[in-house]
Amino acid sequence: MTAAPLAAGVQRRYRPAPLNPLTILTQIGAIAIAEIQKLRHDPLELLTRVIQPVLWLMMFGQVFGRVRGIPTGGIPYVDYLVPGILAQSALFIAIFYGISAIWERDLGVLYKYMMSPAPREALVLGKAVSAGIRGLSQAIMVYIIALLLGIHLRAGFLNLLGVAGVIMLGAAIFCTFSLIIACIVKTRERFMGIGQVLTMPLFFASNAIYPISLMPNWLRAIAIVNPLTYQVDALRALMLPGYHMVFSVAVNVGVQLASLVVLVFVAARLYPRILD
Repeated sequence: MTAAPLAAGVQRRYRPAPLNPLTILTQIGAIAIAEIQKLRHDPLELLTRVIQPVLWLMMFGQVFGRVRGIPTGGIPYVDYLVPGILAQSALFIAIFYGISAIWERDLGVLYKYMMSPAPREALVLGKAVSAGIRGLSQAIMVYIIALLLGIHLRAGFLNLLGVAGVIMLGAAIFCTFSLIIACIVKTRERFMGIGQVLTMPLFFASNAIYPISLMPNWLRAIAIVNPLTYQVDALRALMLPGYHMVFSVAVNVGVQLASLVVLVFVAARLYPRILD
């Protein structure tokens, strides 16, 4: 059976389940657990993902820490960099989630998901939750690295809880964005090319490694609409003593939540197209 008949079959047979909140949460949890099982079978992935944060903090952070022209509000530059690198790590994990959807399509797993009575929003959110959990595993690694480097971070329970929430929210945003890209490009080769093109601009067009005030006007305009900017600002407020947010808590959280809602809506509508 070719991909086109599969997609047509999904469209004909798909019947969304009644929108019972408990049922939807169960379905989201089932998708997330299935994704997390993959991580349990490949723990080496966690270790390999530590390399990049170490390089950024020990090399980039140490070098740029000697540049006096970067306004960090009196915070040592390496400390200032840690939340940005944490956000970057979660971004890099989440942005390539779309390729797993393409693999699942090729293996026939995605067709089974689509034939289930679960709402498509639940399928998308299940992926997003699993990306958030992977992001949390990366956050633990970054905290350990920061501790070894002697970087002072806030360690209060509420701060850590806030960091976990922001990381999961940010990872969910970029995971959902990744699924949308996968639904459009539909092949692994195209996705890998576009994914690599998008990650670095998203990272550099944010406040992850330098404040918005240093940016030219055209780049500042991009940073303002980049959800990563608000994620980093929230993380710095939660992680760094003495940091004053550029935006308010309501703006940081509100922009990210609004971005996630829009992206989940779009991804849920496009998801069946990946079978075409």
